[in-house]
Amino acid sequence: MTDLSPGRGGLPARLAGTARAALVPVLACAVTLAGLGAWTAAGGARRPATLTVEDARVLLPFGTDDTAAFFRVRNDGDAGDELLAVDVPTAGAAMLSRTVVTKGAGSMRMVPSAPVPAGGTLEMSPHGLDVMVAAPPRLRLGDRLPVTLRFRESGSVKVEARVVRAGSGG
Repeated sequence: MTDLSPGRGGLPARLAGTARAALVPVLACAVTLAGLGAWTAAGGARRPATLTVEDARVLLPFGTDDTAAFFRVRNDGDAGDELLAVDVPTAGAAMLSRTVVTKGAGSMRMVPSAPVPAGGTLEMSPHGLDVMVAAPPRLRLGDRLPVTLRFRESGSVKVEARVVRAGSGG
């Protein structure tokens, strides 16, 4: 009798070799998908920070060349972010500061950054964190001042801060 199959081992051996060769990438994909599923289920696939800047306001300067600006930054994402800097292109300078009261006297301290918690809010106020704006342009009540907030993860966010009187609540 004559063997008509080409190569050694015949057709069954070749099919087994082909099946083994195809099985390796299929198993690799299955392991990868299982790992991604476990990572997602464990919370590893969080939504990035999703920031909204609200209530942007700057105080009308009164008897001084400097003023302060305040913002509410809401984060609807699952990851935190960090406010690194604030730019006011039409002013001399802008910097993050915090009001600190010691023995009844308030003072301002510059801070390098401010956290924006995941699912939370960074709230600025005259009694806490604010943005000191040095040498702003001449401002009138109701004017809009362009401001850029710079975040570690979310990049730059441009807003316009409305000029309000101190104590008006916004």
